[in-house]
Amino acid sequence: MTNQEIISKLPYFKPFLFVDELLRIDENGVEGTYTFDENLDFYKGHFKDNPVTPGVILTEVMAQIGLVCLGIYLLNDTFNKTTSIALTSTEIEFLKPVFPKEKVWIISEKVYFRFGKLKCKVEMKNEKGEEVCRGIIAGMIV
Repeated sequence: MTNQEIISKLPYFKPFLFVDELLRIDENGVEGTYTFDENLDFYKGHFKDNPVTPGVILTEVMAQIGLVCLGIYLLNDTFNKTTSIALTSTEIEFLKPVFPKEKVWIISEKVYFRFGKLKCKVEMKNEKGEEVCRGIIAGMIV
């Protein structure tokens, strides 16, 4: 399965699709990028005159690339429209803000995938290579 095929199978649409490209994916992990569009609605109110990407959105970017894309790859042809995805736990440490127009890199390393549960160690870096946030994300894919 190609990287573009994986992205096309994601159950998200703009403005809630937070995957631009996958740089690498294999059975042990995934790397991908996303650039924040300055016109996203949440920037209008978070924060006044100083827009910052909310932590919940940073978590979602890490989950879409670091967990869901990897899950689709691992399930390969068994992933289809009836497959359900659910986030089960996150433990994220936020280190730096992310602003409109910033491009981020997500690096995910599989901790385990068994009984439909995928758990990954995920980190996000900004264009300067600085770590923005990191943590553990887990979800169910059934």
